[in-house]
Amino acid sequence: MSASPRPFRDILPVFLRLGLSAFGGPVAHLGYFREEVVVRRSWLDEAAYADLVALCQFLPGPASSQVGMAIGLLRGGPRGALAAWLGFTLPSALALILFAYGVLAVDPAALGTGWLHGLKVVAVAVVAQAILGMARNLCPDPPRASLAVAGAALALLVPGITGQLLTLALGAVVGLTLLAPAATAATDTLAAPLGSRTAVAALVLFAALLLGLPWLADSGRLAALFDAFYRSGALVFGGGHVVLPLLQAEVVNPGWVGPDQFLAGYGAAQAVPGPLFTFSAYLGAVQHGAVNGVLAALVCLLAIFLPGMLLVVGLLPFWHRLRGYTSVRRLLTGVNAAVVGLLAAAFYDPVWRAGILSGVDFALALAAWLLLSQWRVSPWLVVLLTGVGGALLTALDGVA
Repeated sequence: MSASPRPFRDILPVFLRLGLSAFGGPVAHLGYFREEVVVRRSWLDEAAYADLVALCQFLPGPASSQVGMAIGLLRGGPRGALAAWLGFTLPSALALILFAYGVLAVDPAALGTGWLHGLKVVAVAVVAQAILGMARNLCPDPPRASLAVAGAALALLVPGITGQLLTLALGAVVGLTLLAPAATAATDTLAAPLGSRTAVAALVLFAALLLGLPWLADSGRLAALFDAFYRSGALVFGGGHVVLPLLQAEVVNPGWVGPDQFLAGYGAAQAVPGPLFTFSAYLGAVQHGAVNGVLAALVCLLAIFLPGMLLVVGLLPFWHRLRGYTSVRRLLTGVNAAVVGLLAAAFYDPVWRAGILSGVDFALALAAWLLLSQWRVSPWLVVLLTGVGGALLTALDGVA
């Protein structure tokens, strides 16, 4: 695959269209990407695309966004990766920043009622659907299902980032020692337009920021935000919904964002296309403190995506050799099962506990799940309908 001489002209429009239309979460995003770059444009063949997907599912970070970055990197070098990321990310990021300003204009007392509560209810349906889909693919047998349950219990018993890291470590150990390796297929090495020195430099920078940013976090709110969101992007396996507990620990526990604001924004993030990691832009804009708004939103957005980009640049040239090792595939099998447990723990707290306050809420969540999983209604429409439903139920309750 030859590099494009005009990445912003050739690559940006493709990914901007995807950023405006790719609803449905990471798995759906990968389907959109395949249709666009394999079927329609022949930028990659099936084997090379499958290899990219395998790499990005192995890495921490937003898997679908990393696949997009890798496609841009292969097609147009570093500028191509930037063009792909901008096109896929900016539409939802801008929408969520605007939503944050709307939330800031609302009376804080209203965040527990009405349509914003409806957004918390729809989050229950969306995360439930994600758990079921991931469990079917990543926990199809008793050993991996048991590992997922054990991971959920561990994450609930040891709250916060410590429990999440212990859960991932448990998955890695069990995968390496007890589980069969994930299947792999032999493919030709992807022709990444990068030298080994550039790749190693990206990995060194990834590690240096992960270890060094906590030392700078006390120097100001922007530094603290960059550290918190960089760490979240660097440590989350599974991407998407799995980042929810990490972000909650980073911004809700210290009081930067209220729990109702957090869940309202998470619900709104379901209504926009593109990567769920753009939820970070909302959190930056809405967080309390002297620094908020667009500047904080951009800092959080860049920080959470940066580790994923560095890992793609650092490992893409070596991936073909790395994934041939049985131990790596065993580790991947265990970590993926543990990720399902993490998501189940996040489903209980905070999603379920904050969203389902009555039998009516449960019925509304079931209806939203039915529309998403059985009728295949677009997520943005389900979110809109559930928000309206929450407002109507609140109004009727007030009348009664």
